[in-house]
Amino acid sequence: MRIKLQARDVSLAYQQPRTGTSLLALDRINLEVAEGEFVSVVGPSGCGKTTFLSVVDGLIPATGGEILVDGVAVTKPGPDRAVVFQDASLLPWRTVLDNVVYGLECAHVKAREARERARQFIDMVGLNGFEASYPHELSGGMQQRVNLARALVMDPKVLLMDEPFAALDAQTRETMQEELLRIWMKAGKTVLFITHQIDEAIFLSDRVIVFSGRPGRVRASVTVDIERPRSLRLKRDPRFHALEDRIWGLIQGESEQPDVAQEHPVAV
Repeated sequence: MRIKLQARDVSLAYQQPRTGTSLLALDRINLEVAEGEFVSVVGPSGCGKTTFLSVVDGLIPATGGEILVDGVAVTKPGPDRAVVFQDASLLPWRTVLDNVVYGLECAHVKAREARERARQFIDMVGLNGFEASYPHELSGGMQQRVNLARALVMDPKVLLMDEPFAALDAQTRETMQEELLRIWMKAGKTVLFITHQIDEAIFLSDRVIVFSGRPGRVRASVTVDIERPRSLRLKRDPRFHALEDRIWGLIQGESEQPDVAQEHPVAV
C-alpha cells in the first residue's frame, strides 16, 4: 500500500514561562496511514489526541520529528489536509450552498465550477434539496453534513476529523457514523479520526491507534479485521465486543500486551 500520511518521532513540548518548566504532550509518535485507509485514535482524556491532529494539520509545530503527506514535510496548514471539527462552525449568514462553496471562493475557483462541485458534495452527504437553507434551519446532524461537504469539496489528500459527532445525541451520532462510512467509501479519502468512543472507532476504522496517557505515545495499533460494508448491527457482534474489551484494556493499562516499539513507524 502507498503511504499517504506519516509521523516520524513527533514530539511536542510546551514551555511554561511562569514555572520555567516544559510540559511534554507528545513523545516520539511514529505511525503511518496508507492511502484510502480510515484510522482512528483513542486514548485516555488528556493524552494528546487532538494536539496530535493539530500538529498533523500544521496548526501547531512539532518540537521534534516531522509529519509527511505524500513524502512532503508539513510546515503549516495546507489544501492537502482538511479538518472537520466537533463544532460545525458554519457561517450563519450563508446558505448551505454558500457555506460549502466558501473554501473554493477563497481558492479563486471560478464561480460556476465552484457551485457545480459544491452541489456534487451536498448531494453526496445527503442534503440535496437543502442548498438554500441557512444553518439555523438545520439539525445538528445536518450541520455536520454541511461541515463534511465543505471539507470534501476542497479535495484534500487527508481528511482530519476531531470528534465530529461528540455534540450530537446518541441516535443521531450512530446515524452519522453509518453515513460517514457511506460517504468515505464513495469519496475514497484517507481519514484520521479522533474520538473518545471506543465503539465508534471500531465501527468506522480499518485500524485503531491507542495512545498512552500523557505524554502521548503510541501504545498499540489494533486491526479491525471485520468485513465491509458495515451496519450498526455489527455492534452486537461478538467480534466487535472482543475488540472493545481489548482496546479498553489497553487504555486502562490492564492489558498484558507490550507497548508498540517506537523505533519504527506503526503501519496503520
